[in-house]
Amino acid sequence: MAYRFTRDDVGYLDGATGRAALAEVGELALTSASLLKDLEQVRRAHGDRAAALVETVRLRRRATAKLADAGEWLFTDDALQQATPSAVARHRAARLAGRAVHDVTCSIGAELTALAPHCPAVLGSDLDDVRLAMAARNLSGHRNVLLAKADALRPCSVDTVVIADPARRADGRRTHDPAELQPPLPDLLDTYRGRDLAVKCAPGLDFDRLEWPGEVEVVSLDGSVREACLWSPGLAESGVTRRATVLSSKAAAWTITDAEPDDIDERAPGRWIVDPDGAVVRAGLVRHYAAKHGLWQLDPRIAYLTGDTVPEGVRGFRVLDRMDFREKPLRAELRRRDCGPLEILTRGVDIDPDALRSRLKPRGSRPHTLVVTRIGRAATVFLCATP
Repeated sequence: MAYRFTRDDVGYLDGATGRAALAEVGELALTSASLLKDLEQVRRAHGDRAAALVETVRLRRRATAKLADAGEWLFTDDALQQATPSAVARHRAARLAGRAVHDVTCSIGAELTALAPHCPAVLGSDLDDVRLAMAARNLSGHRNVLLAKADALRPCSVDTVVIADPARRADGRRTHDPAELQPPLPDLLDTYRGRDLAVKCAPGLDFDRLEWPGEVEVVSLDGSVREACLWSPGLAESGVTRRATVLSSKAAAWTITDAEPDDIDERAPGRWIVDPDGAVVRAGLVRHYAAKHGLWQLDPRIAYLTGDTVPEGVRGFRVLDRMDFREKPLRAELRRRDCGPLEILTRGVDIDPDALRSRLKPRGSRPHTLVVTRIGRAATVFLCATP
């Protein structure tokens, strides 16, 4: 059970005594193996403050993988889980550069810190007193940010772009039901109808059922789909209703939209198989991506692409052989090729890769990749060289 912070905890942690105690606790390992011993040591030194100190240090360590420059921030466990990764927040802030922005579910301020350098005025509001106090601490260096306690469903600003990030947990579990979000997504959209609005959502949301009139942008970061953002018509690019944005900590960002061509050939499989980034797949832009890069689909209903070249910077699988999916001849072929480490990718077939790998029993030395998919009605396997 995560520790429940209070306003008193925030005041202590933000004071000179608390900061010194945090620096001291930060020297401890606080691993699963050492936690009980470390916690007892902190209790002897800091009494009832021990749990808040230990939780804060552990949350800060977790935050380093998600948030930039947050080493001295204050968090709650739930707030850190929902906080937008810094790279994603900076991307959104760049789209809003020059606008006054109001984040109506600001929590501990992760979005606000990305907006502040780009926007002349930034307002953050929330109903949670503890998170607001943490946000005030976390944003103390930004002079153009104002915080207020307010209900997201009761507008308290004018002439601002509204940003919202409804909580995706209900009764302690994650939900994809728009009506169970906090605040409920339908209520949020009704409240700000006619306003410039950007709403962060889970990428698993059924956008077609939502009938959103603006743009849906699906964003991935380092190969993992992080969120979908609903952009109201006033913030969307003309003619664009779907966008995939691919961010990377090692390469330049790129984007593709449904305003781009999607005409592709129907051809036999080429020399390579390409698995498009998850943002492209979730945004429904597989054909657009294929058209842009001279690729085509293995099957019109399957997101795997194929071609005779691979887009620059993209991981492709060079096809060595194609077979009907039957385990006995596949096992024999893997043995003939001295297959050892085996990566298995599946799409359009009901196959557990781990269970299949166990049955195939690859015991050789050469790494391979299997792409198991459906072409027409037939389950097909492509034996590929591992990149």
